Amino acid sequence: MKGQRVSKMVEDYLQIIWKAQEWPDGSVSTNEIAETLAVTPSSVSANLKKLARDGLIDYEPYGSISLTPAGQEIAIMVVRRHRVLETYLVERLGLGWDEVHTEAHSLEHAVSDFVLDRMDQVLGHPACDPHGDPIPRADGSIARSTERNSAARLSEIDPGTDGRVIRISDHEPEILQYLEEREIAVGTHIHLDERSPAVGSVSISRSSATGEHADRVEIAIGAADAVWVSIDPHPVGPPDC
Repeated sequence: MKGQRVSKMVEDYLQIIWKAQEWPDGSVSTNEIAETLAVTPSSVSANLKKLARDGLIDYEPYGSISLTPAGQEIAIMVVRRHRVLETYLVERLGLGWDEVHTEAHSLEHAVSDFVLDRMDQVLGHPACDPHGDPIPRADGSIARSTERNSAARLSEIDPGTDGRVIRISDHEPEILQYLEEREIAVGTHIHLDERSPAVGSVSISRSSATGEHADRVEIAIGAADAVWVSIDPHPVGPPDC
């Protein structure tokens, strides 16, 4: 499936809506879209009405926002372009995982399907990007990992829980840098030792796949909120998205 090419504005809006609803209980508001795009809420409202008239979203002012099948088809192809590009920039060009979101966002509106498919082939058709998000296939289908069924934010899981990091939000490069300094990445096995709301942090121990706990590290709640963990006492093999 090749995505219909539309304006940059349309691609940006549809991608934001789709990604907000990708994870359980996900939703997005007019103000959140405005903050993400650094525009005014009134501008967002006007563009949402246009997208609704064009049959790409279901939207009523002050109500929920959802994609129509036509809008979802476009959104998935934009997400595919973005995540293949992020992966290529990290794996082939050596950029840091905290650097690629903005670069991929610029390139996703210009890269051709031919070049993108070649990048995907060179990469070996990866299932997920450097942040653990699944990469839609060329036909628009998406492989869903069973690990997601037991996933929760690191900031919300109970002390004593074992798990594996399966996704880290790429919205804030500073948080990615912060986590990298503490050797927390997709695939890291962790044990939550303690949550300390009073000081705004969680204490975790990185561990091996066999469950042997290693060194302990403190993670600020804001950073822990960006980390999704699969709650599995004995995770085996690499994350499969």
